[in-house]
Amino acid sequence: MPCRAEEHLPQGLAQDPPAVPPSGHVQDGVRCPDVLDLSVCRRPPDTAILGNLVRPGAFVCRTPASDQNTLYCQSIPPIVRPNPNISGHSPVAHGGLFSVPGLSGDDDYNGDVLDFSSNINPAGLMPRVRRAIQKNLDLFQVYPDSESRSLRKSLESYTGIPSSQIVIGNGATEIIYNFCRAFLSGSTPVLIPAPMFGEYEAAAKLAGAEPSFFKTMDLENDLAALLCGIPKDGCVFVCNPNNPTGALASRKSLKAVIGKAKKNNTLVFVDECFIELVPDGGESVMPLVKKHENLFVLRSFTKSFALAGMRLGYGIGSRQVVSVLSKTKVPWNVSGIAQKAASAALSDPSYLKRARKVIGSETKFLKKRISRLDGLECRDTAANFILVRTGIDSTLLQKKLFKRNILVRDCKSFRGLDGSFIRVAVKTRKENKKLVEALEALWQSR
Repeated sequence: MPCRAEEHLPQGLAQDPPAVPPSGHVQDGVRCPDVLDLSVCRRPPDTAILGNLVRPGAFVCRTPASDQNTLYCQSIPPIVRPNPNISGHSPVAHGGLFSVPGLSGDDDYNGDVLDFSSNINPAGLMPRVRRAIQKNLDLFQVYPDSESRSLRKSLESYTGIPSSQIVIGNGATEIIYNFCRAFLSGSTPVLIPAPMFGEYEAAAKLAGAEPSFFKTMDLENDLAALLCGIPKDGCVFVCNPNNPTGALASRKSLKAVIGKAKKNNTLVFVDECFIELVPDGGESVMPLVKKHENLFVLRSFTKSFALAGMRLGYGIGSRQVVSVLSKTKVPWNVSGIAQKAASAALSDPSYLKRARKVIGSETKFLKKRISRLDGLECRDTAANFILVRTGIDSTLLQKKLFKRNILVRDCKSFRGLDGSFIRVAVKTRKENKKLVEALEALWQSR
């Protein structure tokens, strides 16, 4: 709607703007998108003059009485101005039932689809955790302890690390983002092996950092090259065992990484979210936190204790690091029910022992049966999942298996992997047989 442009001038714009040489851009009399600040746009005398204060990047324009053929425009800053680090950010692809297009969180899951895309403890939810949840339902009407003191005390007994060096998160992923926000910036060099869990890269970039990547399918074999690439005054991310390859680096190797990083004044973030499910364990670097202030270790209740829907993780580091993370995390980030459930999970050490035994035997079963199929190659794994080279397009294979009510992880989204890898979780024998039978049926129909 035509209007007098003067009515839309922002406060402080001179009624008679100074003479500015023509920009050379003949515009439509509404906006001058290639011109910033006070500029001049030539227009036909009969062009309507419009002011626009709403559209981001709009221009306020007017014509002075002294020059009716010249339109003076001033750019208006947009009202919504996101942090520049957000411009290139997009959600990381993950597995899980609700990663499937068309299946929303409002749907009633009927249990028909077997989810091999999420690597959860095959032993399932512990009975004592279920009882703890049922017993504490009244906590839904009470604000939770924002410092999770009781749970941190339980973790102190469980890990042998003082509670002052433990921080609780709403899932391990929240801690990744909190860590990056607290300790990384645009001037922080970051090194991430690839392929590896995608949230390290996303969180680092959101904090303003520009990560560099070290290509390796097995960190243990490429340790010397990694040590040479550790930056100064930066941060190194390591996932052990690695997601999605399942490769496990020894404590000795990681101690070398931590030591070299310490000399370079660099932090080391070690994600051990799968390490409690490793059948042949003993490679955790958690005990090293007491001697290395540059080390931070991430753990998760999601995988180890089958609490994926409750969102619980914890981090262990120096008192200085944990103090910063505790001060800057979101208040009340973990519900009271979740804190009670986690404490109950920690009280049964036999649960993980039973799970590791199942994972060890079922991993052998799956590798043997899958490897029989022409073109399928299972990588060695120390974790409760297997990376499989398919020989065919991974997205196509995922779709075909989903039609048979089997969901696997398409690994095309992992930096460093092409479209010929899927990842499958190690589950119970009954469930694993269904996966194998679905694959065998597909291969027979080729």
